[in-house]
Amino acid sequence: MKAIWFSTLAWLAAVTAALVLAFAAPSESSVMGRVPSMSAKRLDQQPISLPEGLPAGRTLALVAFTRSHRGEVDSWIQGLQLNQNSSITWLKMPVLNDPGTDRARSDIENRLLARHTSDADRARLVPVFTDRDAFIRAAGLSGTEHMGVLVLDRGGQVLARVEGQFDQDKALAIRETLLAQNAITVP
Repeated sequence: MKAIWFSTLAWLAAVTAALVLAFAAPSESSVMGRVPSMSAKRLDQQPISLPEGLPAGRTLALVAFTRSHRGEVDSWIQGLQLNQNSSITWLKMPVLNDPGTDRARSDIENRLLARHTSDADRARLVPVFTDRDAFIRAAGLSGTEHMGVLVLDRGGQVLARVEGQFDQDKALAIRETLLAQNAITVP
């Protein structure tokens, strides 16, 4: 009789442990990262609520942290032919430590405006003033050494992430994730 109770209790403990682990284990989205909600303004002065205000269900965000990332950002624009390819919705997102005052933010925006003179560039550029380290942690990036390439949904979930210079293998994974929402499943 003791063996039956012992087996039943052991089975019940195993089921309980499995349920606890199923609920406690990180989901795929929390492993990939999540962009925090915030208000921003495109460089063309249009307000945008991130991430729910992203221009598409899946948006490619080229995230830079320093001026030295320009080359890496440009490599992705050229490598994916973003200026010629309208099937990919994308934006450039420089993530800057918030200087704390409207005047200081305005000074930074004015410097960006001087560098980006075309309307198309200004419409795609969304400077984000926030705690840069917190953004990096939340998005699942490794740091500021390289720029990040994120595929984001309007819930802020990072669906795909790579860092650094354009590479065909990295681009394939990014492109597949971006275009996956358009895939049609045949029963």
